[in-house]
Amino acid sequence: MTEHSSPAIRSLSHVSDWVFDLDNTLYPRECNLWSQIDVRITAYVMEVTQLEFDAARELQKGYYRDFGTTLNGLMQRHKVDPQHFLKTVHAIDYSPVAAHPDLIDAIKGLPGRKFILTNADSGHARSVLSRLGGEDLFDGIFDICAMDYTPKPHQSAYDAFLSTHGIDPARAAMFDDLEKNLLVPHQSGMATVQVIASEGYADERVDPWELAHAGGPHVHHITSSLTSFLRNLP
Repeated sequence: MTEHSSPAIRSLSHVSDWVFDLDNTLYPRECNLWSQIDVRITAYVMEVTQLEFDAARELQKGYYRDFGTTLNGLMQRHKVDPQHFLKTVHAIDYSPVAAHPDLIDAIKGLPGRKFILTNADSGHARSVLSRLGGEDLFDGIFDICAMDYTPKPHQSAYDAFLSTHGIDPARAAMFDDLEKNLLVPHQSGMATVQVIASEGYADERVDPWELAHAGGPHVHHITSSLTSFLRNLP
């Protein structure tokens, strides 16, 4: 298990609002659920652009990196219907996500409110939570539709979320698998935790930047075991 804390922020004792990303955060990247979505996104890009696989794959990853989501890139450059995209790419088998009662209990035991802030849609989030065993665990799911399709890491996504739920960022913590998605939360005053894959994890469908955990002042804590981290809060 990897654990690291920035000397700048060690304690989360002040936190009253706990904000979690969904994919590759509440379930381990190793179960490869996202890989199913990733494959369907590539097929979608191929259909929209009429590009061959390699070129479509490169474009998909470029949009993901530069626009926050491939969907945002497709909307900006190709005027795709976001609802059609979301319905298509989330038509997957959720069985790789196993029930995780220890994680659910750890989240349940946190003092204050719990939220999901995800670049996916709420239907996908509910399907994942159903598998984990946490259908009624969260006080709210703020999804890509609530963001008006402008995703993390864009400032407006966080601003809309914080405003909607009346969250004081100085009393909140953000958990996310992508380092870049923690920059705005840090700048707004939130505590930040990056949830990373287990040591040695590799997948040819995952670009190196997606697994990066170089740290920096905007990443206050790093863990490869969310359950253990929540049970032993700094």
